[in-house]
Amino acid sequence: MGWWQVNADTLAGSRFVLSPLAETFACLKLLHAGAATHPGERAWLGVHLPAYRKRLAADPVTALLVRCGLGPEWIADFLTPTPYGDETFEAEVARVREASPQEARAHLARSVGGPLPARLADRDDLPERAAALLTAVWEESVHPDWERRRRVLEADVVARTAQLGQGGWAAALDGLRPGTRWLGGNRLQVNLHEYPPREISGARLLFVPVTPKAGWVSWEESRRYAVVYPCTGALADVRAATVPEGLGALLGTARAGVLVLLDSPLSTSQLVAVTGQGLGSVGRHLRVLLDARLVERRRAGRSVLYSRTAAGEVLVTAQREGPAGGTGGPVTYRS
Repeated sequence: MGWWQVNADTLAGSRFVLSPLAETFACLKLLHAGAATHPGERAWLGVHLPAYRKRLAADPVTALLVRCGLGPEWIADFLTPTPYGDETFEAEVARVREASPQEARAHLARSVGGPLPARLADRDDLPERAAALLTAVWEESVHPDWERRRRVLEADVVARTAQLGQGGWAAALDGLRPGTRWLGGNRLQVNLHEYPPREISGARLLFVPVTPKAGWVSWEESRRYAVVYPCTGALADVRAATVPEGLGALLGTARAGVLVLLDSPLSTSQLVAVTGQGLGSVGRHLRVLLDARLVERRRAGRSVLYSRTAAGEVLVTAQREGPAGGTGGPVTYRS
């Protein structure tokens, strides 16, 4: 297993950050795999996968770069620069573009686990090609939906922070992704691969959520280390942002959006982050839904979590299925 030696000061100074490039790279991995882990991803792939495959079919060099860079046990490092936090996509992808051709080829060779294919071995434009592909995925498949994705990621950070406050770092880290857990003795296991341990005490440690079911680690010259992990599954499914038309007409789109989001228990803070509505608005919607017995609440540690009742579940399910088992004409929920 791969693990990092982390002292108390490094762990105390660690933080959660969002990264548009990490989200884009996770989407690139999803497009490359072409296999969904939940219905929301399946719908997203249905929209974006054909154009992605058409792009790579027209550019076999970039297609080969992707296949080599996304190795089964190692990702070419130059494709995943360590996030700084509070950066634009353009600032982040510039670091991919600025990688030296020699570094890019070396990173790809490590990902492949041997010599590069002849078609890539002498090329100096690999960083530019990688940056161009990431930019295309961002502009066509991620940026149009970035505000919703950002709210989902912020909601995950809210949940992780609450978990940290309730159970400490061990509890928060154990739930990040498979293979990541606190081992004790200042050791953080980051994956299940047999890599030598790394001493990262004194470095900046970052935790970066992404909405696809993907994860990796990265570092920058022993100064910055990042663990990228998939955000809470209940938040990641894009269907959670879709309100059936009939339900929106019955309850109002904003209130129906809150009800639809409660496929699994969420706190008020998480609902605020996901919907983009103000705290007062979300509170009023929850009060009406509670009075109508469509949702219920329970305390979990210091948090109050809301979930649908049986009556609320029947209402949402009926509207999703639509009349006589047909489709209900979904309308995208917007704040």
